[in-house]
Amino acid sequence: MTVHPISETVASLMPRARTELAELVAFQSVADPAVFPKSECEAAAAWVADALRAEDFQDVALLDTPDGTQSVYGYLPGPAGAPTVLLYAHYDVQPPLDESAWLSPPFELTERDGRWFGRGAADCKGGVVMHLLALRALKANGGVPVSVKVIAEGSEEQGTGGLEQYARSHPELLTADTIVIGDTGNFRVGLPTVTSTLRGMTMLRVQLDTLEGNLHSGQFGGAAPDALAAMIQLLASLRAEDGSTTVDGLTDDAAWEGLQYPEEEFRSDAKVLDGVSLIGTGTVADRVWARPAVTVIGIDCPPVIGATPSVQASARAQISLRVPPGADAVEATKLLTAHLHAHTPWGARISVEQVGQGQPFRADLSSPAYTAMADAMRTAYDGQEMQSSGMGGSIPLCNALSELYPEAEILLIGLSEPEAQIHAVNESVSPEELERLSVAEALFLRNYAESKKV
Repeated sequence: MTVHPISETVASLMPRARTELAELVAFQSVADPAVFPKSECEAAAAWVADALRAEDFQDVALLDTPDGTQSVYGYLPGPAGAPTVLLYAHYDVQPPLDESAWLSPPFELTERDGRWFGRGAADCKGGVVMHLLALRALKANGGVPVSVKVIAEGSEEQGTGGLEQYARSHPELLTADTIVIGDTGNFRVGLPTVTSTLRGMTMLRVQLDTLEGNLHSGQFGGAAPDALAAMIQLLASLRAEDGSTTVDGLTDDAAWEGLQYPEEEFRSDAKVLDGVSLIGTGTVADRVWARPAVTVIGIDCPPVIGATPSVQASARAQISLRVPPGADAVEATKLLTAHLHAHTPWGARISVEQVGQGQPFRADLSSPAYTAMADAMRTAYDGQEMQSSGMGGSIPLCNALSELYPEAEILLIGLSEPEAQIHAVNESVSPEELERLSVAEALFLRNYAESKKV
């Protein structure tokens, strides 16, 4: 088989890509100053800005967004009359969680078993490098045939909506004919995939108070209302016995039509322990792409080590609710809040604070851009046909962009296939996927430019 010149160029650039990804992964860019210094995010943003300037981008800027983080913007003009394509990624990352569980340091890119390990390697610092690789390959093979805007977000993982708010206040900034969101992933390594739907998200913090202060459990336990026990009972109300999400008024019976997710593959991808059942009903695709899912992502309570025999006066938890396409995240937030109030036991005082929200998204797979991407992926993946799948995660910016630019086509691709284990310990990226998707993106930009010529 003849090797495409773009493929040859990207292959030659892979050592440089590994070096750059290692530099970018080294920044502890968690967009939460309570966890890591803000200076780490600022340094990562500066790295991205410098990389864009090195590729001759104009108007490179660090945008101070309303949530206190920075997004990086740059513009690369193309030939006269060429369409404009916006390339998106984010440089902020999830916290590393239990660093002792990592087989190598989370902020040190480490090669093992044919993969590159490090926090953000796939989600989504690898996406930044993917965009750079694609553009460099085009420049080395006749030039970039479209005008390109790049936007690298600084708080996507926190869900605080800084870039979304900034874009709504500056609608002219990100205008484009097509938008490529480089923050999803193939259904399986080596299977070219575009993401057709995203679940939305709402994030709430709930606090229960029952006493003026902690009490001795021997002297008062059995009659004194325990706030931690109340919280456990409240959180339990969010799931049925089979594990299905049960928020009062929220529909949980949608069915996914399209590429299915075999249960045995899901169990392997999720590393479910032998003998442990999956939760919920319907197909796996129904559960992870088409239906709501509630998760308790944090709870404040005394640690086991150092615990005292006390009845707890207060308890706090953080709850994430994934909102499926076809539902409204604002309405889902209202329903979840009402459910929490209605199911709080013993008259405990409850306060609910919203800390994040994003709408679900559904792409138009019939658009010309998807035809151009299908052709590009067929070449990059040696004749394999492009597939479409859902994604259970959320990218709140997608809906803002679709509302601001209703004529723009939005495609979602990326490096977060199941083996990447994003958001978990030992996150990694497949260098082969990085290479193939960079080729696909470069070919897409060329195909798309040709499709727009009169």
